[in-house]
Amino acid sequence: MLVAFATGDGTFVDQHFGWCRRFDVYELSPDGFDLVSSRCPEPAKPDEEHKIDSRLNAVRDCAIVYVASIGATAAARVVNARIHPVKVKETERVADLLARLREVLAGTPPPWLRKLLVAEKAGDGGCRGSCREPGADREKQRPICHPEVPE
Repeated sequence: MLVAFATGDGTFVDQHFGWCRRFDVYELSPDGFDLVSSRCPEPAKPDEEHKIDSRLNAVRDCAIVYVASIGATAAARVVNARIHPVKVKETERVADLLARLREVLAGTPPPWLRKLLVAEKAGDGGCRGSCREPGADREKQRPICHPEVPE
């Protein structure tokens, strides 16, 4: 599972999603975590649409993105891209967050994280259990591509 962190120095999650100059992306597994890449989106322009798109493109292959702050429009776009945004205090260390996430994965993850894990195991090319039949009651219907996803 790929997890992104909005960071200015690689140590702390201290960047706002829309103004972030660097995302450190880690591969997280039951055995540990490894830094895969540091991604620097093009400089943010005043145009909000461009700002969001450039940052979203930098983390599009990630399941989770940790940020110090994120606006409502950007959060909606991130969620629509099937990425789970997590807002944390600016004093949070990347290494501490990775360690806690590994502990959660080893125990009983919350439903939103279980869905990500099931989709990851299925290797479905990006669907994270959110696809459902059009027009159906979304609260009662299980995903059509992953009927085994827990509620």
